[in-house]
Amino acid sequence: MLILTNNRSTSAKDAMMWALSHVINKGDLLTLLHIIPPHKSQRNPLSSDSSPHLANSLGSLCKAFKPEVEVEALVIQGPTLTTVISQVKKVEASVLVLGQKKPSLINCFFKSSNEDFVEQCINNEECLTLGVRKQSRGIGGYLISTRWQKNFWLLA
Repeated sequence: MLILTNNRSTSAKDAMMWALSHVINKGDLLTLLHIIPPHKSQRNPLSSDSSPHLANSLGSLCKAFKPEVEVEALVIQGPTLTTVISQVKKVEASVLVLGQKKPSLINCFFKSSNEDFVEQCINNEECLTLGVRKQSRGIGGYLISTRWQKNFWLLA
């Protein structure tokens, strides 16, 4: 299983926690992938918010929540979509889980780059690809998107 951890928001953590509860079993290998875009290389990528510390902290959280799961964190520099596609093949991932951000008011009228990216992965990856977004606190549950179902509400 591969989980993309690039989001600075809590969406990567929400997606990982959902996957730990619903998809990952004892003995599975969970790969946390953090991609540093090429344009970050001119600056110090370790000092920015997209530092690999997010992948490592999510890895620690994962081990605390489900210690029987093997966790590895990969930090790779490159274009996001092509890097995800190549890493899915390289690690032979059976499932790709992507965190989706909650749409803002502006995003209600225009698709965000995160929505486009998640949709491209869902439609183009060979493995089962899931977009996961936590519902608001008042409603609870998760919205799950796959190739076959968009924004399926799962109360769990």
